[in-house]
Amino acid sequence: MIAKQKLMGLALVIAGALGCDQSKAELDKTKADLVTMTAERDSLKTQLDQANGRLAGLQQQVTDLQAKVAAATAAAAAPPPAEEKPEPKGAKKAAKKGPSKAEAGAPAPPPSAEQMKELQKAPEARKGRGHL
Repeated sequence: MIAKQKLMGLALVIAGALGCDQSKAELDKTKADLVTMTAERDSLKTQLDQANGRLAGLQQQVTDLQAKVAAATAAAAAPPPAEEKPEPKGAKKAAKKGPSKAEAGAPAPPPSAEQMKELQKAPEARKGRGHL
């Protein structure tokens, strides 16, 4: 009987050793898969963080551009302020002297009915440019 028990014990030890070898290969494969999945997860987390950073930057740009558009729309809707342009040098002197060269070449307007009567009464009273 003791031999029978020893034989049974030996059989269990051999079966356990063979069973562990199959489990060990499966365990090693599972560990390798775990390492691969962990690396892939870390890579995806990094990509997600980068994408979120770009998203925040783009969101800020959109907000800035919307503010600029609103300001431009408001500026376009408001009437332009009346601007006074400073007169160029000599404009006051030219106004005192008389018409400019461009105005000098323009024909005088025709005389009114009253002026025609006056001219007919005393034609010598009026002389110079613009007088008939």
